[in-house]
Amino acid sequence: MSARAWSAFAIVSVLWGVPYLFIKVAVDDGVPPATIALARVVLGGAVLLLLARRAGVLDSLRGRFKWLAAFAVVEFVIPWPLIGVGEQHVASSLAAIIIAAAPLFVAVLALRFDASERPDRKRLIGLIVGLFGVAALVGVDVAGNSSELLGALAILVSAFCYAVGPMVVKRHLADLDPRASMGGSLALAAVLLVPIALADPPSSGPSLAAAGSVVALGLFCTAAALAFYGLLIAEVGAGRALVITYINPVVAVGLGVAILGERPGPGAIAGLLLILAGSWLSTDGRLPPSLAAAVGRLRWRGARGGAAPEGATVDPASARP
Repeated sequence: MSARAWSAFAIVSVLWGVPYLFIKVAVDDGVPPATIALARVVLGGAVLLLLARRAGVLDSLRGRFKWLAAFAVVEFVIPWPLIGVGEQHVASSLAAIIIAAAPLFVAVLALRFDASERPDRKRLIGLIVGLFGVAALVGVDVAGNSSELLGALAILVSAFCYAVGPMVVKRHLADLDPRASMGGSLALAAVLLVPIALADPPSSGPSLAAAGSVVALGLFCTAAALAFYGLLIAEVGAGRALVITYINPVVAVGLGVAILGERPGPGAIAGLLLILAGSWLSTDGRLPPSLAAAVGRLRWRGARGGAAPEGATVDPASARP
């Protein structure tokens, strides 16, 4: 991947590791999942549409209504309320780890819909390793509790939707500015989520912590993250873009432990380790360009007994472990 793609990858990985904490805070305060999703798409959509208008790229959305609506449904309308429902029953860290099944669904869908995303042997091994991590999590930490199983299933459906969404973008919306395509999709999602939210309105006003969580979800975890996510899909494709779902759990688990006092069980720990291994394999076992260059310089020193000459070019492939 290019340095630009790695930068977008890092930013989105962090921004989409945080939402599980904010969603958990909001649902535990009694805010209905559909209300959280609606507020999130309204805030995020407003910001992105404003940015798109200032950039003069809104006109590019003409004639794309069908695919913008399709993306809105599979990326926002279905999964975001379901994640909130899931987090009513499972910890935020477990929710993030379950979402890591999304790249596997991409590989399965690619067999029928996208030959360019079909995994080679190494990437397939990585995806299978990641799946074993999800299986360890569900089989050890969730099995036997019907409420948690229901929550895990809701989140797993969301993971499937997250696999479909990027494929829609790649095939039908990749030529659009991410601010316009994501903003337009969020606006359509807001329209579709209104009746769902009205069917289950809040029984009382949110606390300051819950309200702040919803605002952060809209501005940072939606508007900012989606702009970078659209860039990432265009750079590396749907399958590799979804490898962020292997990194998100690291952020989510850390926040869940540090802020919410969650204590992941042995299944979650084993699952997380397997998921990290799957992530590395799914990106062909390559380091980011900056790290690859640094390792290459160290190898140069070891081989030559001194520092690499100023301006010398080191092949990043030589830095692969």
